[in-house]
Amino acid sequence: MPAMTNSISKDILVYYQILSYQLENLQRLNKEFHVITLPDPSHDTSQILQQANVILAPLGYYFGKEKIDASPCLKIIGSNTTGHPHIDVDYADKKGIRVVTLKDQHDFLKTITSTAELTWGLILAVTRNIFPAYRDVLEGNWNRRPFGGSFMLSKKKLGVAGYGRLGKIVASYGSCFGMKVMYYDPFVHDGAADVVKARSLEQLVSSTDIVTIHIPHESETEGLFSEKIFAAFQRGSFLINTSRGELVDQNALVNCLNAGILAGAAVDVMEGEFSPGFDKDIRQNLLWQYAQNNDNLIITPHLGGSTIDAWRLTEAQTINRILNVMVDSNN
Repeated sequence: MPAMTNSISKDILVYYQILSYQLENLQRLNKEFHVITLPDPSHDTSQILQQANVILAPLGYYFGKEKIDASPCLKIIGSNTTGHPHIDVDYADKKGIRVVTLKDQHDFLKTITSTAELTWGLILAVTRNIFPAYRDVLEGNWNRRPFGGSFMLSKKKLGVAGYGRLGKIVASYGSCFGMKVMYYDPFVHDGAADVVKARSLEQLVSSTDIVTIHIPHESETEGLFSEKIFAAFQRGSFLINTSRGELVDQNALVNCLNAGILAGAAVDVMEGEFSPGFDKDIRQNLLWQYAQNNDNLIITPHLGGSTIDAWRLTEAQTINRILNVMVDSNN
């Protein structure tokens, strides 16, 4: 690639194709920036990093000291995510680099309901045996008896682990379905009038019939759903995870399903899913292997935020924030 000169008036932004931005947002990037497009961060070169002013960082590739030190002109690291486990925020701050994500965009994120909606879809699918019933019909059968659900949702309790934006939305869905709702979140002390706070995660899982996880992935939350927590679940209960796979001990989950403690589970996330090559190794994953012979585990490929309008809006919001930060820094 030929060297760039200072005659370029626009800031240089590095965009990776694995981000798959919507066309209108790509067009806006090209309007506002001089865009260098690469397949993924493994294709970074020292020449590109030395001149980059803005980098859009995808999950699965760590933007830490090595990458930051190789980018002396870097002003902003952007990511249209609510978390930033893939960015060394503290080191970036020490270097005077702004990290722009959607983490604290509370008002905007209240309008992004796609993950909460998928959560409820998974609750219905796993408790009502929708997928095995569908497959049975495709095989030419018409018999509802083998696929009857264990209960009506209106007769059961919903446990919400993490009572932030998504947890509150899912809790409200539970109330609309006539469920009694309980939540656990050490950082939230006041819930909706019809929602009860549990004293601990153990109390939450032992007191409810369906537990749904809405907790950020941080180092202190990894493996939060451990053997100890799974042992506290009610027998015949269900687990839904649309948060992050790293929060759940996969071995403990499979053991719980095999033992019949959990009647079923649905996961939209997998441990290590953002690592390069994860899709090629998925057949080695314990949950994938269990699901081959068991109908009570649903796995979907991180569909939570995957609606076209949600993609469009979150990408655009990230671009807006980056441009605002650049304007502020120039004033």
